[in-house]
Amino acid sequence: MLYKILLLTAFMQLATNLINAQEPDTVQAKSELQEVVVSGSKFNERYSKLAVTIKTINSRDFKRLNISNTANLLEASGHVFVQKSQQGGGSPILRGFEASRVLLMVDGIRMNNAIYRAGHLQNIITVDPFILQRLEILYGPSSTLYGSDALGGVVNMFTRGPILSVRNADTFQVDVTTRYASAINEKTLHADIGYGNKRLGYFTSVTYSDFGDVTIGKKRPDAYAKFGAFEKYIQRINNVDSAIVNTNSNKLKNSGYNQFDILQKLVYKPSDHTLHTINFQLSNSNNIPRFDRLSEVANGVPRFAEWYYGPQKRYVAAYKLERMNLTGLFNELRAVASWQFVEESRYDRRYRQAVRNERIERIHVAGFSIDGRRKMGNHELVVGADAQLNFLKSVAQGFNVNNGAITKITTRYPDGKNNMNYAAVFAQHLFKITPKLTLNDGIRLNYTRLNSRFNDTALLHLPFTTAMQQNVAVSGNAGLAYAPNDQFKIAVVASTGFRAPNVDDLAKVFDTRAGVVVVPNRDLKPEYTFNAELNLVKYFTLHQNPFAARIGGAVYRTWFQNAIVTDAFRFNGQDSITYTGVRSVVLANQNKAAAYLWGWNIYGGISLFEGLDLNATMSYTYGRYKANNKEVPLDHIPPFFGRVGMKYEKHKLYGEFYVMFNGWKRIADYSPSGEDNAQYATAEGMPAWQTFNLRGSYELLKSLQLQVAIENIADAHYRTFASGISAPGRNVIVSLKCSL
Repeated sequence: MLYKILLLTAFMQLATNLINAQEPDTVQAKSELQEVVVSGSKFNERYSKLAVTIKTINSRDFKRLNISNTANLLEASGHVFVQKSQQGGGSPILRGFEASRVLLMVDGIRMNNAIYRAGHLQNIITVDPFILQRLEILYGPSSTLYGSDALGGVVNMFTRGPILSVRNADTFQVDVTTRYASAINEKTLHADIGYGNKRLGYFTSVTYSDFGDVTIGKKRPDAYAKFGAFEKYIQRINNVDSAIVNTNSNKLKNSGYNQFDILQKLVYKPSDHTLHTINFQLSNSNNIPRFDRLSEVANGVPRFAEWYYGPQKRYVAAYKLERMNLTGLFNELRAVASWQFVEESRYDRRYRQAVRNERIERIHVAGFSIDGRRKMGNHELVVGADAQLNFLKSVAQGFNVNNGAITKITTRYPDGKNNMNYAAVFAQHLFKITPKLTLNDGIRLNYTRLNSRFNDTALLHLPFTTAMQQNVAVSGNAGLAYAPNDQFKIAVVASTGFRAPNVDDLAKVFDTRAGVVVVPNRDLKPEYTFNAELNLVKYFTLHQNPFAARIGGAVYRTWFQNAIVTDAFRFNGQDSITYTGVRSVVLANQNKAAAYLWGWNIYGGISLFEGLDLNATMSYTYGRYKANNKEVPLDHIPPFFGRVGMKYEKHKLYGEFYVMFNGWKRIADYSPSGEDNAQYATAEGMPAWQTFNLRGSYELLKSLQLQVAIENIADAHYRTFASGISAPGRNVIVSLKCSL
């Protein structure tokens, strides 16, 4: 707690000093206000004209951070809190919203589908960080532009592609990177190649990563000397499950996995006004151990002999048309048609039980969007339409590991046809009232339809065979951005968001933990949010160049209506049922009357002299909902968190020292729904932590760069809030990159 108070006090004092500093008329500081972003309007727009808060991470940042997957990349930026249930995972949290309430986009395509759950997700790791050109984090309800699910915001990912030549000379690029990380025994090899002339280009990227067992930090507070220790694991010996004592309880046995990613892009530019892009993406892993479940203990031995996700598969094929500098109805036009296939599977078997439960979900998603922008004097109008069709097949079986016998078990989702379709039209308007003042406003009409069918209800004795919903939602936004110069912007914005219940919300059956089962509830309604926000960015010079500083931040409040919360439920008139042989308390997703959240983020930095920068970002969120006439904690609310760093860059050398930190999450602030995973915390909650980290790079040759990092230098043991796996301990990373 003390370090949190000191950090915040120091940062606020710095902000006060900066505001009172004298500013020369000639300010030379580089300003993010002139940065061009896409997420605020779906077309290139200067950040100074947008009222919303957007953070960007570019390819240069990706290379410096040198991170193993995209979830870790978001966490290392300091701008996003990430929950983890296993090494092969990572669930971003934006302003207290997580999983299906945060929209993931890649190259203009929605990743969220009909089975994105409200708990914790790992799908973002299927986007290879090596292929990212740019990542934009749009905070707050964003349903006007992006539709359902964008309650907490949008993580918008843009992948790399070929560089077309602007002259007659062809362009050619080759990158090869190898990386080793000691704490997770990671071995990664990446290669990409690109070619382009004035009209035609291609880009191919291939990445293979092998992640071994995690070695967690050894240094714990005396009060939590055993927290996170993995003392026993299961090994099958002579066809019998045996509990083996782990000789190194800081090494998380059976936590490793591997992953293979491919990107292929083809672009054709027949004229200066037209660009065609064909985009193929493939991500595939092997089995990913669900470590939080494997760490559960009953009667002194692990509860599960096996619990793993089957290969995480994501295949994408997309075509994109871009038309620029037009003279007709629109000045710019973009259309994207896509097909996605996603396969998720879960395999679990309890200790010394013969039957392994095997549940597989296969979902096909067809998507289409078209957006056009028209500039009319001081007005810009973006209009568009989009649709997404989800087709889900859920299958399950019990497999006897002793004799191979197959038995019938419940599927996770309805075993019949499952369809969920979205369709919408929207308009987003920018009015540049003066060169300094810009109005942002927009409206969206969205239609969703869900139809799920239960073919076999004998195992659960369901009182119904279908779950069907149709919902129409209207969302909008309005905001003002005032930017008198390149050094200052202040904005206010009000926006609404919605999320239609999907198949996972409405119709799934699963055990959230031993003795607790979630059952279907057909009466769910859409969730709605209303958000009010004030944000600002300010740049300063301190007495004389090159001394410069910047500070920014946002404060917001969100009202959450019809919030879906997992709570006690009666199923067929009973508050408990027998599920997979265990008498289990019944829960179900339900619309709670109201919830609210508020919070703030502050960030800034100082350029002390050429090449040396200090930077920091800190965030806090608070959320509650009403239950039984009293306020209780809302789930997914992270503790106070942030990042403070100092970096130096000059010529061939880059170096950075930084501190990552989280405050306490007290057990009294955990949600009673169970989504916060109190069983994986201490009796008091999740302890505060901080890590000290160092990374750097040096250009050995013009085409050869060496990167070295030491993460968690003090080898501290820590676990992020709601996570079921502890973070790696001291981690030495060595990477070599060759670029031609």
